[in-house]
Amino acid sequence: MNIHIQETAQQLGQQAAHLTAQYLREAILKTGSARLILSTGSSQFETLQALVQEDVDWSKVVMFHLDEYAGLPEAHPASFRKYLKERFISLVPLGAYHLVDGNPASIPDLTNELRKAPIDVGLIGIGENAHIAFNDPPANFETKEAYITVNLNESCKRQQVGEGWFASVEDVPAQAISMTVFQIMQCRHIVSSVPHKVKAKAVYDTLCSSQAVPEIPATILKTHSSFDLFLDKDSSSLITGPVVWSL
Repeated sequence: MNIHIQETAQQLGQQAAHLTAQYLREAILKTGSARLILSTGSSQFETLQALVQEDVDWSKVVMFHLDEYAGLPEAHPASFRKYLKERFISLVPLGAYHLVDGNPASIPDLTNELRKAPIDVGLIGIGENAHIAFNDPPANFETKEAYITVNLNESCKRQQVGEGWFASVEDVPAQAISMTVFQIMQCRHIVSSVPHKVKAKAVYDTLCSSQAVPEIPATILKTHSSFDLFLDKDSSSLITGPVVWSL
């Protein structure tokens, strides 16, 4: 695990994007193409904004993403499909992209596309309750599926409201389609952009835990052989004691 602490979220985003682009260029040089998984949410704004400015042959990149609310129309302001089309897909000439549409019936086809070749880079955010994708605590560390239907817990719903995607907790869908913990861990490289004060407790819990536990889903990332965690001054503000670098 490599921890990078920047002063601001903008600086964090630039550094995370630069490393991501480096990994993509290396994959393209080695195999002629690259495969990328993106996260969404307000914590990824700065990273995606910087990433679209990076020097990458996007025509050789295939993009996937982590999750989508079950049954949510793409036109809804909270739709992650809408988010990615506006903030990434429309801004770079991707070779191809495959989006989670929130319909469980689409999981087999999406899984088939995802597993045609290894994923080179996964941009994996960490939620306020330490979830990765929509794998809320206690996360399922056992399933070997690529995507599953999950129930969103109250803390996750409050995060979505706090970020401005929904007017109230009652408006947040009860379920989502999420990439599994197992599938996330199959990425060759994992880059996590985790800025802002609201993430400080999740960062503290993740870094100070001596075990990878479903109750703190992000702890599993510390067992990955190529995990880079990007923090800003605010999200790293609670780290005053020992950090468990690897498990």
